[in-house]
Amino acid sequence: MTAPDLEALIDLALQAGREIMAVYGDGPIAVAGKADGSPVTEADQRAEAVILAGLRLLAPSIPVVAEEEAAAGRIPSTGESFFLVDPLDGTKEFIARNGEFTVNIALIEAGVPVMGVVYAPALGVLYAGGGGQAVVADVVDFNLADRRPIRVRAAPGPAVVVGSRSHATPETAQWLARHEIGALVCKGSSLKFCMLAAGEADIYPRFGRTMEWDTAAGDAVLRAAGGIVTCPDGSPFLYNKRNQTHDVDFANCAFIAFGDPSLVAQSALATAHP
Repeated sequence: MTAPDLEALIDLALQAGREIMAVYGDGPIAVAGKADGSPVTEADQRAEAVILAGLRLLAPSIPVVAEEEAAAGRIPSTGESFFLVDPLDGTKEFIARNGEFTVNIALIEAGVPVMGVVYAPALGVLYAGGGGQAVVADVVDFNLADRRPIRVRAAPGPAVVVGSRSHATPETAQWLARHEIGALVCKGSSLKFCMLAAGEADIYPRFGRTMEWDTAAGDAVLRAAGGIVTCPDGSPFLYNKRNQTHDVDFANCAFIAFGDPSLVAQSALATAHP
């Protein structure tokens, strides 16, 4: 079973971004509702179709778990290796036309995201990571115009925390109250992980519900840049969660993403002793 390289995943993300922007710039956005109440648009569907077709050609033996396919009940068996795809993370941001939505493709191996691409087509920026190296690239006309290595930063003191623009929760507010915070920045979609990976923020706590395809690509970029994602108690945050007694397949628990891994111990201490 041979996985495609990172460049191939980057190319697929760029193709999907082209489909999304064709819808984004073509008048009113038609929105439908899924069974879970979340919105879906033509852009989600067109982008996912491009990615699925590409992955079938690149790695036909590796299963793909994709958001819209999962919503329709089409979920393959998963083993040690599989792809997680969110063709349009931040659909609410897409509908609001604020640009903070992303294409997400990740490869999971033994429960860990080892390769990922996050592309924000309206912002013209792409993040990618794997093998301990992460990059950010400018995108012009759906082609990479420049790429630069990125790395998490050492904790600067009071942390810059990045939070969800559309999914704030009381639990997040409670967590913030127990920690020394220098600033709070709101950002949509998986771009929050990328801010940590690029050394622009330090912590991303998430207590609202997410699915594995929401987080895997950004998580992969962050880990490749030297960061880490854990459960709130500091235990490993893993993927391929199936047959869960408390929730559906691939549903995440709460998590905290860190740029500087040394922050994990500080966070766990503050969580244990509010």
